[in-house]
Amino acid sequence: MTWPSVPSVHVAEAGCSPSLDTVERMSASAIFDRVIELEAVHNFRDMGDYPTADGRRTRPHRLYRADGLDRLTPADIETLRPLGLHTVIDLRTLGEIELRGRFPFEELPLAWHHLPVVDVTWEQVDTAGRDAAEFLHEQYTSMLAYGEPLFAAAIRTLALPGALPGVFHCAAGKDRTGILAALVLGALGVPHDVIIADYALTQAGMERMRRWAEATNPEMMARWLAM
Repeated sequence: MTWPSVPSVHVAEAGCSPSLDTVERMSASAIFDRVIELEAVHNFRDMGDYPTADGRRTRPHRLYRADGLDRLTPADIETLRPLGLHTVIDLRTLGEIELRGRFPFEELPLAWHHLPVVDVTWEQVDTAGRDAAEFLHEQYTSMLAYGEPLFAAAIRTLALPGALPGVFHCAAGKDRTGILAALVLGALGVPHDVIIADYALTQAGMERMRRWAEATNPEMMARWLAM
């Protein structure tokens, strides 16, 4: 299936060096509320205000991570509109997009990029009797091996002039999104313990998603329980 071309809001200028414009020198701020509350997307978070090793902090309101943006409601779109997003990177497989849809760029024009960092979703992998930590280690290692050029392409895309504010996402905003978030934060000099803490914030997002699925989306809940 071929998706229609997406209206782009930025053009890379010849001779321009990519710059991931997400770090600034600033003092430690008050508690930063990084979760963007939406109706049907539950793990949309600002990656700003994290400390870096050289004493700076990542800029708020420049780069976001999220779960399935195909679920955005009309009210969610209006919540996101003031963010001024320029770029969406979708890390899901083509099969997931064909089954569940993609970002509604007809309602919120921006540049949409499909960079599937796995070829098979974990719903299709037999996990019976597997240790959870061992399974995740195996799958993350495999994902990095398969998706290396696509993760690199995602970072290059986000580094293009005019690409930000941007958001990248997968289905749950946990594994594929979590790896790309770790790579980006690590490249910006964010310490490992802070990167781990950012990854751990997904647990609350997953709990919000589970409650929403139980109440409104039986099909998603059934998939969840089957995993």
